[in-house]
Amino acid sequence: MLRKFQIVGIAGALIFSAVILTDTLPSNPPPLPEPIVQNVSTDSVEVVATNFEKPWSITFADERIFVSEKSGKIKIITSSGLLDTPLITLRTPEIFGGGLLGITTHPDFINNHFLYAYYTYEENEKLWNKIIRITEEENKTSEIITILDQIPGSAFSNGGVIKFGPDGKLYVGTGSVSDFSDESQNLDSLTGKILRLNDDGTIPADNPFEESYVFTLGHRNPTGFAWNNDGQMYSTESGPTKNDEINLINAGSNYGWPEVQCYSNNDNFVNPLECFDPGLEPGGIIFYSGDKLDIDNKMILASQKATNLFKVEINDDDVNLERILSGVGRIRDVAQGPDGYVYIITTNTDGKAFPAPDDDRLLRILK
Repeated sequence: MLRKFQIVGIAGALIFSAVILTDTLPSNPPPLPEPIVQNVSTDSVEVVATNFEKPWSITFADERIFVSEKSGKIKIITSSGLLDTPLITLRTPEIFGGGLLGITTHPDFINNHFLYAYYTYEENEKLWNKIIRITEEENKTSEIITILDQIPGSAFSNGGVIKFGPDGKLYVGTGSVSDFSDESQNLDSLTGKILRLNDDGTIPADNPFEESYVFTLGHRNPTGFAWNNDGQMYSTESGPTKNDEINLINAGSNYGWPEVQCYSNNDNFVNPLECFDPGLEPGGIIFYSGDKLDIDNKMILASQKATNLFKVEINDDDVNLERILSGVGRIRDVAQGPDGYVYIITTNTDGKAFPAPDDDRLLRILK
């Protein structure tokens, strides 16, 4: 059951409107960082950390949270709060759609301490993206290895989402670079693709195209990946100004860009499950599997333009969105913590919003 309520935000200056679930909060969750600032006056949403600069991605390890910032920093939040020293500081260009983007931890992080990052860099006045593997020890970087380089970059659409799938392979979304380029349809290019890698950066033997990183093609700007309980992969994708998509991802498929936006009758291309016009500028997605929210393996979608967190109901013939939370501004990423709670990171400092004094914020949804 849902109920709608108003919560007063920072110093009473903002009014947040939210839709929350009425389940009671279970006691004694596994330890994760306690909120540093209690400036959201509700027992349903709390602030874990503040003052991030253009954050993009959230990932977890042990009892810590890692947050990437487009300026090149990976911030660490422990049970004591946000650490002063970043895990890493990379040199990234001052561009709107690039920088340090997706981060993810290795499924066996407890043994190997590997964290992966996707970021944009400039070389000889040309933009590229690369994937690096960071070895972390006691909140410090001990080694950095490049596992894939020279992914074409641009000022606006670099993709950047990077996650391990249930098969233990690393999936990477790359951008189309230009809305006037057809490289997303070129199997010899890393542009506008979903790539599939082994954890050391080699090509999996069972990829759909021989001796190729390419898992699917015909993408414009992938922004989120998630897998349901059956292991089926889904992706969100940002359109040029509208026509954002939710796609069901199948190995070897072609999703049409730039030949097709949204739907077509061409059997060579896979239609999206949903195309949004007007767009909602989708961010990260998850399939929720915890017991803190009454969502039961439904997709949760972060939205930047619509400034909402949505529950997504996927049926055979349609996709329905139901608002879970609003009023905190642009939401770039959503993640489920090992404690079973849902975490979101706002992106009000990205140049498309009017940030509050403590933006951007990492928030925990309690119920």
